[in-house]
Amino acid sequence: MAMAHDLEMEDVNVNVGRGKEEELEEGKKMREEEEGNDPFKNKKVHRIVSEWMLPEHVRRTYLERANCLPPPLFIVSISIAELAVFIYYAVWKPQRQWITLDTGILESPFIYNPNKREEAWRFLSYMLVHAGVQHIVGNLLMQLVLGIPLEMVHKGLRVGLVYLAGVIAGSLASSIFDPLKYLVGASGGVYALMGGYFMNVLVNFRKMIPAFGIVRLLIIILIIVLDVGFALYRRFFVPADGSPVSFAAHIAGGFAGMSIGYTVFSCFNKALLKDPRFWIAIAAYLACVLFAVFFNIFLSPAN
Repeated sequence: MAMAHDLEMEDVNVNVGRGKEEELEEGKKMREEEEGNDPFKNKKVHRIVSEWMLPEHVRRTYLERANCLPPPLFIVSISIAELAVFIYYAVWKPQRQWITLDTGILESPFIYNPNKREEAWRFLSYMLVHAGVQHIVGNLLMQLVLGIPLEMVHKGLRVGLVYLAGVIAGSLASSIFDPLKYLVGASGGVYALMGGYFMNVLVNFRKMIPAFGIVRLLIIILIIVLDVGFALYRRFFVPADGSPVSFAAHIAGGFAGMSIGYTVFSCFNKALLKDPRFWIAIAAYLACVLFAVFFNIFLSPAN
């Protein structure tokens, strides 16, 4: 009887202990709710980024994984390189091109020159050279404001793929539609980022907070209008002693972003290489590249 009584008392003590633990847990939960405690309260920057860059159904997944390793090195590195080249030509090798492009910079080994298309690196390196302070400030501002959050979400490899696809698409398109004109600036890459982001906002409009969605679309449209306006000015209203610069890269970069960029940026929580849309976009892009190469070798008026 004494043993049974002891066992009964132990069971009571265990139950009381469990009851107290449950009460403590419930109290803790209530305090957290009252204080508005959030498991992601220390990730305010990531929360803002997720609201601007991702549809609602994948934001929690992003916040659970979010970290700054690796940091957004691609966009920062590209921006530093572009700024360094601009400073070199504007300060150490003055070309009087702080505001508008001067003919002296057209001798740069980086610029896309239709008469030197055999120097294949120019189809990529032209992104490092800019037509003046307005040009570089506009491009740097757009690619940093949009590119860094995109890289925080999608990481450098994917953002770099979209950016460079836009740059190459820009120079190849310029060689076809504006075959006798020079080309400078990173607008092809910037427009690829904007094109991919624009398509994601458009497709996921209801899931990316409609009010913010409208603001984002308006901001993108305003930036595009201003930048294209400057490009058109440089193309058609250049001073008599200057050289007109092609603007085809803007359009081609945008289309590259709306195809490859949209596919890449919509696969945040998916394996990119397993998405058939990605391979369709890549196949279409490569077909356009092959046509452009064929055109430049056999059909270009610049030959």
